[in-house]
Order: sequence, then C-alpha cells, then structure tokens
Amino acid sequence: MNYLDIINHYPDFPKKGIDFIDILPFLHNKEAFNLLIADIDAHTHCPNVATVEARGFLFASPLLTQSTKVQTIIPIRKKGKLPYNEGDLHDVEIMKEYGSDHVFYRLSDIAAGVPEGDTFYLTFFDDILATGGTACGIAEALNREVINLNGKTYKVKVKEFLFLVEFPDLYDHDRINAIAPVHSFAKINGD
Repeated sequence: MNYLDIINHYPDFPKKGIDFIDILPFLHNKEAFNLLIADIDAHTHCPNVATVEARGFLFASPLLTQSTKVQTIIPIRKKGKLPYNEGDLHDVEIMKEYGSDHVFYRLSDIAAGVPEGDTFYLTFFDDILATGGTACGIAEALNREVINLNGKTYKVKVKEFLFLVEFPDLYDHDRINAIAPVHSFAKINGD
C-alpha cells in the first residue's frame, strides 16, 4: 500500500509556507491503519517507544497490544500535561519548522520500561520528520539521561527513529543520523 495515497495535504497551515500533512485519514481506513501498525511493529527493535503527542500517541499505542517486542510507551507532552514529582519532569526546547517550542518527559516513564543490560534503549516514533528539530532535540536530551533504579544506574539511548512521513529535503541528515538510523514509511520530496 502506498501510504501517501491515504494522507491529505493542507497548504499554508498553520501558517503560510507550511504544508500540513494530515495523517488522521488512517483512522478512517481500518485496513490501512492495521497495515501501518504492522509496519511500525516490524521496524521497531526496542521494547520502549518514546513518542510525542498527540498524533504520535495514536500510532504508537496500538503496539502495546499488537507487538511482542514493545513493552512500554514513553509519552512526550506539551507544557502542563504531565503531573510530576520533584525532579521527575524534564523540559526540552525544540525547534519546529514554525518556531521554538517546549515538550516534557518524565524519568519515571523511562524507568517503567525494560532495560537491556545497562541501557534503556528507545525507539523514537513521530508522525512527521520535517526539519528534524523535534526529533533531534528530544533524542539528544534523552541520550544525556541516566536512570537510577533499584540501586543500579542505567543509560538512556535512542537506538532508532521511525516516522510515518519524511520530508528528506528539509532536515540535516548528518545531525539526525549521528544520533540513530532513520526509517520512514512515506517520503515527500520538495520538487
């Protein structure tokens, strides 16, 4: 199935010069949605998946019931959306195609995951890879984290990036590939 046939484009949304990619039509097509979730599962090699609200949640969460590998979802949310204890919440400034923003994750959500050896390996899933600012900002922050659990110290490592749609002409390939390999299920070139 060509996933590009499912999505819709909205030029100049949310502002002029931005081509908004609407992936919500996958929620109108059970066959396409099931195929996509199976594809995401086939390309996920970590038991822990970090994903950004809100559209990322829609496509990563089904892995908890469909995948034999995925054991936990680590939510990354906008300001004011995650309750937290002192020292648990981490703020990440990200650069999006239409300006800077902040997202947050909790160390306790990572610690709820499954470590492999001395590392919590993560798959980072998001709906769109445009400039790479969101993915790189979050992954770089996660890769600096250390989790203390039951008297043991664990590193955090983003092992792979998965995106539903990628704009290969817009992002810094060297920066993102220095963090982890990228796989996308559809590509939109700028020509």
